[in-house]
Amino acid sequence: MDHRLLEIIACPVCKGKLHFDKDNHELICKFDRLAYPIQDGIPVLLEPEARILSAEEVM
Repeated sequence: MDHRLLEIIACPVCKGKLHFDKDNHELICKFDRLAYPIQDGIPVLLEPEARILSAEEVM
């Protein structure tokens, strides 16, 4: 994931900062507890496509 891209994209729900989860190839919004998938190198920033994070994953 390009770090320059991470600086300009935001969570589509809260407009907050997203964090890259290298192991799961996801962009994480800790505030909304959502994980957005990255498919073929492209972030899928659609709320219906996001996975809800468990309390343990948010920590």
